[in-house]
This record gives sequence, C-alpha cells and structure tokens, in this order.
Amino acid sequence: MLALLGAGAALAQDVPIEGRVNINLGKDSPVALVGMSTGDSHSSSRGAALVLDLHMALTLRNTGASRIHGVALRVVSQEITVGGKGSVSIPSLNIGPGESFPIRIDMQLMRPTQVAGGPLVDVNLDGVLFEDLSCYGPDRLSSCRTLTAWDLEAQRDREHFKHILAQAGPKGLRQAMLDSIGRQSARPQLDVRVLRAPAVTSAALGPVHTEQFAFLDFPDSPLQPLDGWAQVAGNEARSPRIQVRNRSAQTIKYVELGWLVSDPGGQQYLAASLPASDPALYLPAGKTARVEQDTALRFTRAGQPVSIQGAVGFVSRVQFADGKLWVPSRADLERDSLVKVLPASAEEQRLNDLYLKRGLDALVQELKKY
Repeated sequence: MLALLGAGAALAQDVPIEGRVNINLGKDSPVALVGMSTGDSHSSSRGAALVLDLHMALTLRNTGASRIHGVALRVVSQEITVGGKGSVSIPSLNIGPGESFPIRIDMQLMRPTQVAGGPLVDVNLDGVLFEDLSCYGPDRLSSCRTLTAWDLEAQRDREHFKHILAQAGPKGLRQAMLDSIGRQSARPQLDVRVLRAPAVTSAALGPVHTEQFAFLDFPDSPLQPLDGWAQVAGNEARSPRIQVRNRSAQTIKYVELGWLVSDPGGQQYLAASLPASDPALYLPAGKTARVEQDTALRFTRAGQPVSIQGAVGFVSRVQFADGKLWVPSRADLERDSLVKVLPASAEEQRLNDLYLKRGLDALVQELKKY
C-alpha cells in the first residue's frame, strides 16, 4: 500500500517539459530562432488532463531586409481541446535587420493525458509586421490585422507626444507623460465576464429591458453607426445589435465597435469590443449592415454587481477590402473624452514605462528615432 501511494504521489509531481517544445517559424521566415529557454515550465496531471505551465523565453533574430514592428505566435498543445491553444503578440517593436529581440511565453494550456508521443507544445509563427505595414505569416489568428491596427495607434500616439515636445519642449513632454500615467491609474474599470446569451432570465437580475445605444460619431470615420440596442437585466447585457452604414468610397470587410456602459451614478466604463460577427462581411460603399453578437456580458466591480443605466457605442477599427485599416485619431479620442476611459495604446504604455524607468532624456531620444 505504501509503495502504491508513493507511486501515485510521484505521478502527480511537476515534470519539466524541456526537450518537448517544437518551434516552427516556417522555411522562408523573416525571423530565426537564436535561443530558447523553457525555464521552470512544467507539466502536471489533473484527472484526465495534462496541465502545462509555460514560462519560456525565446530569442529571435530579424533575418530580413526590413524593420520589424510586430510579431505574433500561436502556441498549441492540442488543437481540438478546450484550453489547448493560446497566442502571444508583441507590438511596438522596432527591430532592424540582423538585430535580435526576446519574446516571453507565459500561459497555461491543457491537453488530454491519453495523447502520447511528439512534442507537448508547438510554437508557430502566425504573423510578422514590417515597417511599411506589409505582413508575413499564415495569419490563422488574423494577427496581421491586429498588429497593423496596433502599429497605426503607435504612430498616432508617438506623433502626439512628438508634437508636444516640439511645441512645449521637454517640460511640456514631462507634464504630458505625468498626465498620461495619472489617467491610466485613475481609469475606471469593470470586471467583465463573457457568457453565452441565456434563454431564461434569472429573477435575481431583475426585469429585462431594451437599452438603446447612443453613439459617438467621429467625423473622419468611414463607418457611421445608425442605430443599436442590447437586452439588459441588472448587471447583464445580452445580444448587442448595431446598425452601421459605410460612408466611405471603399468596400469594408471588417468592423469593430467599442462599447461603453454607465452605472447609476453616471460613471462610464469600457465594457467590450464588438467585432463583426460575420467573417464574410462585405459592405460596399453606401450600404448598411448589422454588427451583432449572441453573447452576454456580466459586469462587476470589486466583486459587486454594477447595474447598467446606459450604453454608448463608437467605431474603433475598420478594415477595407484592400487590407488597409482605419483607427480613430488622437483628436477623436480627446474630443469625446474617450482618452479618459479607454486604456492607453501599447505604444503609449511603452513610452510611459520608458519615462518611469529611464527618465525624460531617454524618452526624448526615443521619440527622435521616429
């Protein structure tokens, strides 16, 4: 009996995964693997599943002729298992030809214990964004669209701070950084849980009513929100529907809308992003379409339900049929006070961190690189 108990304890122990990770960057990839460390990554059994705790570090080198501005990786332990896939995206890079850069992979994946043999984890290159916004990769996760949108936001926010530096000098830039950091620390946040839209309403949530959306209409947006609503009960909003019109001269193939909700005190929070639910969206110039999702969102703060008293929508991302993207300008965000509610872009956060860690002179020199 003691021998059997000892064997069971040994099976439950963490097992390092070193030697069982496969890195697949592609034959003609613009990046090459320079080094890899699996660190304290390990696997452990949990019932019929194998839990993989990944804490890995990769070092990649730019082997192409163009500067790299973003990279996305697909991390897979089992394609068809819930919890078997993840991804890592690194925006705001500026990697020249021949230069190396690190990528961290910290996540937990699962796979059935009966799957034997082969690597425990496959790391696949999904997308590489270059300085000219061209993109390489299989793009199974639509990484090229996401990386491009992030890069457009980065260009927008760098130009914002470069303009402040040119107009108000280093002192003005310092104040702008302090304002940005202060906004992020004071930004009101909700905990949002995504659920499948329930067919039956819980009595605890209260009666269901239709909440009409108000809209922020950016003058230069290629898409105009026309009408929208969601079913609301207490702190739960379900099945949002928003009607939009393409007012540009180009065909649109992807739409993403931001969604703000208000609590009874009038405080606004970023609730969610609502992508077009139809992957085959085709919206010619002048035509209308409905953006919708059959999901429910449940809102809490500090563990307490937050009742929804209002909803505001705005266009946050548009992709045209030729692959080009539109994102709101800095003026759009500041005109409607969205800058106080939305999280800072990845680039603005990077510049904040640079200022806090290395000071104003380092920030000035970084902005001068672009």
